[in-house]
Amino acid sequence: MKHRSGHPTGSLCVLLASVLWGTTGTAATFAPDVGPLAIGAVAMGLGGLLQALVAAPRIRRESAGLRARRGAVLLGALAVAIYPLAFYSSMHLAGVATGTVVSIGSAPLASALVERTVDGRRLTRRWTTGAALGLAGTVLLCAAEAAHASTGAGAGAGSAGATVLGVGLGLVAGFTYALYSWAAHRLISHGVGSSAAMGAVFGIGGLLLMPVLLATGAPLLDSWSNAAVGTYMALVPMFLGYVLFGWGLAHVPASTATTLSLLEPAVAAVLAVVVVGERLPLPGWLGVALVVGCLAVLTTPAGARRRSRTTSAVVAAEPG
Repeated sequence: MKHRSGHPTGSLCVLLASVLWGTTGTAATFAPDVGPLAIGAVAMGLGGLLQALVAAPRIRRESAGLRARRGAVLLGALAVAIYPLAFYSSMHLAGVATGTVVSIGSAPLASALVERTVDGRRLTRRWTTGAALGLAGTVLLCAAEAAHASTGAGAGAGSAGATVLGVGLGLVAGFTYALYSWAAHRLISHGVGSSAAMGAVFGIGGLLLMPVLLATGAPLLDSWSNAAVGTYMALVPMFLGYVLFGWGLAHVPASTATTLSLLEPAVAAVLAVVVVGERLPLPGWLGVALVVGCLAVLTTPAGARRRSRTTSAVVAAEPG
C-alpha cells in the first residue's frame, strides 16, 4: 500500500485528532487533585478499552492478520501503556509547556529514526522543511511559556532535578508515541483495517494500564468535576482522537502524522490563553505561526504545489 504524505483526508484526520489532544492540558486544570498517573491511566486506559469494544467485530474478522503480526501489536500496546504515564508525569514535573513540547516535539524525529532504521524510508525535503518549521515553532512556544512562568505569572516547574527528570520522561513519551504510531501504521499498511489495528493495539494497552488506574484512580471519584474530567479525557481526546488518528495513519506515514501532531501544543497554548486566562508573550505567538507554517507545508496537496511551480515558471518566462 502506498501512502502519500499530502493526502488531504489523512492529514485532516490527524489535525482534528491533534486539536482534541490539545484540550487535555486545559481539561486537567479542572481536576487539580488528580495525579498525572491517574490522568494518564484513565484517559488512555479507558479510551483504549472503548476502542477495542467498538472495534471488536472487526478485530474478530481480522484476527488472523493480527496474529500473524502479533509482534507489532504487542510492541504498539506496550508503547501505548507507557506513553500516557510518561507524558503526564513529564508535564507534572517539568511544567505543562516544557513537558508537552518535549514529548510532542521529539516524536517526529523519533518516528523518522524508526522508519529510517526499520523500513529504510528516506526523509523527503518536504518533511524536513515542515519538521524544521514545526520544531522551531514548538521550541519558541516552550521558551515563551517557560519565561512567562518564571516571572510568577504562570505555572512553572519545580526543582532543577524535577525538570531534568520531566524532560527525560518527555523524551520517553515522544519515543513511545512514535513507536505505537509506527506499529499501527505497519499493521494498516500490511492489510489490517485501521479500526482493527487501533482497537487491538489500544485495547491491549488499555488492559496494561488498568492496574495503574486501580492503584492511583481513587481521586477521580472524589468529586463530580474530577469524574467529569476523567470521562471527558477517555471519551473525547483519547477515544475519538485516536479513532481519527487511526484513519489518518491509513493515508500518511507515521513520521508525517507525528509531525502534523505538532499542532497539539499550539492548540494547548491558545486554549490556555482563552480558557484558563494565561498570557502568551509575542515569541509564543510567533511559535504558533511557525507551527501553522509547518502544517501548511505538509498538508498542501502535491498537485497544488506543482501547479504553483508551473505558474511561477510561466510568469518568469514571460517577457516583462
